[in-house]
Amino acid sequence: MAEVRTLHQSLIQCVSKKDYKTASKHLAQLKIALLNHNALIPSTDVPPAVLGVAREILEIGAIVSIHLQDEPAFLRYYAQLQPFYANPILNKVPSKNKNKIVGLYLLLLLTKNNIADFHTTLENMPSAEEDNFVRYPVMLERWLMEGSYDKVWQATKSSQVPSEEYARFSEVLVGTIRHEIASCSEKAYASLPVSNAKQLLFLDSEGAVVDFAGERDWDVRDGRIYFPRDDGEKASLSSSNIINNTIGYAQELETIV
Repeated sequence: MAEVRTLHQSLIQCVSKKDYKTASKHLAQLKIALLNHNALIPSTDVPPAVLGVAREILEIGAIVSIHLQDEPAFLRYYAQLQPFYANPILNKVPSKNKNKIVGLYLLLLLTKNNIADFHTTLENMPSAEEDNFVRYPVMLERWLMEGSYDKVWQATKSSQVPSEEYARFSEVLVGTIRHEIASCSEKAYASLPVSNAKQLLFLDSEGAVVDFAGERDWDVRDGRIYFPRDDGEKASLSSSNIINNTIGYAQELETIV
C-alpha cells in the first residue's frame, strides 16, 4: 500500500493546485494499484481502512472529472462509489464527500431532465435534504416544476451555489432552460423586442441576445427578433404585453419541462 499512499498524497496536492490533468494521470495509476489490492470493490477480505482510502480516491476522481468536463467519467466514478456507500462497515466512518457527490449527480440528472431517476436517487437518501449539497438541486427541481425559471437563474448566480463544481452543472442547467424558453417563444410569437428577450432568456446583454439569436437562426433587425414562421399566425408581442403576461407565460413554459 506504500505506492497507493504516495500516489494518494500526490493526487491531493494536484487537486489543491487545480492541476486536474495531472490529477487524472495519478487517478489512472491509483485505480490500477487499488485493483492489484482488490480494493476497487468492497470486500470483507480487504481492511476497512484500505477501503476508506479507495472510497476517497474515487470521490476525488468524480470531482476531477467535473473540472475536466468529462461527464462519462463522472458517471463511472459515481457508479463505482455505490457499493462503497452501501457498505455498512464503511458507513461506521461516514464519507465527508458523499452528499456532495450525490448532489452533483442529482444536478446532472436535472440538466438531462431525468426527473424519474432524480426522485429515485433522493428516496434512497433519508434526511438528505438537510444537507446543503443535496438541498440545492432539490430546490432547483421544485422551482423547475413550478415554472419559476427566474428563481432558478437567480440561485445559479448567487452564494446559494454550494461549490465550484456545482456552478459548472448549474450553467448547463440554465442553458437548457434558456433553449426551452426559446423553443416556446418560437411557437407562441412572431417577434419580440431584443430588450425583452434579454430578460426572458436570462442573458446579460443585448449583444448576448444577438449571439444567441444567431445560434437559433433568428432574424434580428430594427431592435426586434423575428422568429421563423410556421403555418399558424403568431401575434407580435409588445413590451407591455410581455410584462403583463409574465405569470401566464411561466405557466405555459411549465408544460415543456
